Parts: sequence; structure tokens; C-alpha cells
Amino acid sequence: MNEKTNHLKTQTERLTAFEQWAKKAVWPAYLGCFWAVMYAVFVRFYQAAGGTLGLPGQPEDPKMMYMASYIAGVLIMTCGFILIGLVKPWGRVVPTWVPFIGGKNIHFLIILIPTLFCTAYLMAHGIGGMITKALHLAGVITLHFNGWVSLDVHSMVLWSLLFYEPWFLTMGILSGLTAAHYALASGISLSAFRRILAIFISFVSLLTIYCVFSIIFQLS
Repeated sequence: MNEKTNHLKTQTERLTAFEQWAKKAVWPAYLGCFWAVMYAVFVRFYQAAGGTLGLPGQPEDPKMMYMASYIAGVLIMTCGFILIGLVKPWGRVVPTWVPFIGGKNIHFLIILIPTLFCTAYLMAHGIGGMITKALHLAGVITLHFNGWVSLDVHSMVLWSLLFYEPWFLTMGILSGLTAAHYALASGISLSAFRRILAIFISFVSLLTIYCVFSIIFQLS
């Protein structure tokens, strides 16, 4: 066994169980893409077409809401396909048709940083939303939703708690696992990966606290 093989074996042995798993696992990207496409098509595009399931009320400006749902659907679907790029070779190299820089490798931080920010938003949105909706149902706070002529608040809260917010959290987890795979597969040092992970967890915690307090004090 040569020196290079011994070095690679030593690096592998230093990986934690999660890091070994994340470095090999690509299925979160495919499941995340599927999760995003299904939500975009059967929720956002459905609502953009005038569907009312999951919207227990009458919006003040239906056209604006339909357009917002359509734009959100396009963005969500795009984000889903971006996850696939994180586990494919074509997501690491600039397309050859791009002038001057075509064919060059993409520095992993260029993709990793925005992915982590989006992941943090998804997770904080889901966790913060579930906390505030649960507090509302428990009678601790009272939520009010702007932009509606009439609204069944209880039904909206249940839809959010049991459907919308869990989707955000699940999408955030899948996106985070994909980002971890991308970072480890890109050759990042373990010390750097662990520092980024610690910073990310701290950021998600702070962002979740901010979301909870902003919802309570702005909407209660």
C-alpha cells in the first residue's frame, strides 16, 4: 500500500459517521428536487391558477396573490434543480459556452454559501412557523394575517402547522444534507467543514429566534 493510499485511509478514518455518510449520500439532492417540484406544481402553480385548497379565505388582491404564487413556484422549482447540480459534475464546472471562463472549475464557496443561506432560511421558517402556530393554538399568542378580506384563521394556522411549515423544514434538511455532501466531496478540509457546520447551526438558531419574535411582535 503506497503513501497516498495510507493518507487517504487516514483521512477516511478521521471522518465522523455523519461525515462519512454525507460524503457518499446523493439521494437528498434527488429527493429535495422531487420535493420542490411537487410543491411548486401541486401547491404554488395550483394556487396561481385559482385553486383554493389550503387557502381558507378571500384575499384582498387575488391577482397579486396568484402572481406571487406563480413566481414562488418558479423559484422553488429552480432551487430544486440546483440541488441536482450539487451532486453532478456539471455543477462544478462553468459551461463551455460561457465566454472567457467556460470550462473552468467553480470554487465550491460560490455555490456553497448561497445554498447555506437558503437552507438556513428554510429551516428557520419551518421551525419558527411551527413554534408560533403551536403557541397560537395553545392560546399563548394570537396571530393575525394581513392581506385578507376574510379568513378562517384557525384553518390557516392548522394548514401552516401541519403542511406548509413541515414542507419548509423538510426542504431545509434535504438542502442542508446536499450542501454537506457538496462541501465534503469538493475536498474541503475537515476542520473547515466543522467550523462552517458550527457557524451554520448557530446562525439557524439565531435566525429561528428572530423569526419567532418577529412573528409574535408584528402579528400579535
